[in-house]
Amino acid sequence: MTTDTAPLWRQVLDDLERRLADGEIADRFPTDRELVEHYDVSRHTVREAVDRLKARGVIQRERGRGSTVVRPQLLQAMGTVYSLFRAVEATGAAQTSEVLRLDATTDERAAAKLEVDADAPLVVLERLRRLDGEPLALDTVWLPGDVAEPLLQVDFRHTALYDELDDLLGISPTSGEEIITPVVPDAHLREVLDLDEDEAVQRIVRTSRHGDRPLECRITLIRGSRFALVSQWPADRPPTVEVSPAI
Repeated sequence: MTTDTAPLWRQVLDDLERRLADGEIADRFPTDRELVEHYDVSRHTVREAVDRLKARGVIQRERGRGSTVVRPQLLQAMGTVYSLFRAVEATGAAQTSEVLRLDATTDERAAAKLEVDADAPLVVLERLRRLDGEPLALDTVWLPGDVAEPLLQVDFRHTALYDELDDLLGISPTSGEEIITPVVPDAHLREVLDLDEDEAVQRIVRTSRHGDRPLECRITLIRGSRFALVSQWPADRPPTVEVSPAI
């Protein structure tokens, strides 16, 4: 270590924070033995520094995997129309999509949400959304075919649906609602999203409107470890709670 007058554990902690910020330490966090050898200090000194990182939620210990770096969550305010694409890229991360399906279809349940006839033509877009190359969400959206047909020619690998609606059609969501429920992922979803063994999934059902007309019906299955919704309210008024039937 250096001749810094700070306690040894503080010097180790400061350097670990620097290495984490620089990306020198990524997913796997060094073992205590590796840190003892790297810094040439006692195990007690190493544990003192590591325990403080754990207390701050920077790292977590997982059985059979040792300590891992906790990846930051996307924090999204509730009560607003938001774009997952923009939310990801605002963090400095890259959002890309693998387009699994983009075609014209019919879907009775989606049609009901969009307030059109059961056999009305729809456009469906299904994407595996990625954050810096890692699976983030499985996203499926249905739109009225008479409005959204031009979207069938769009390359959705790196763009936002709302941007394309605005650029091509001059429309965007003006209101909407989301219902968020926890989901126990099946084996297929675990594989698609590359989920950890005990990782939860949030199911977000969104319907949005442009003016008085429904614009989209969307189901997003997103990794619970990477996405959180934040609610704020005035200090003099608590939040209201409404009970809605499950979809």
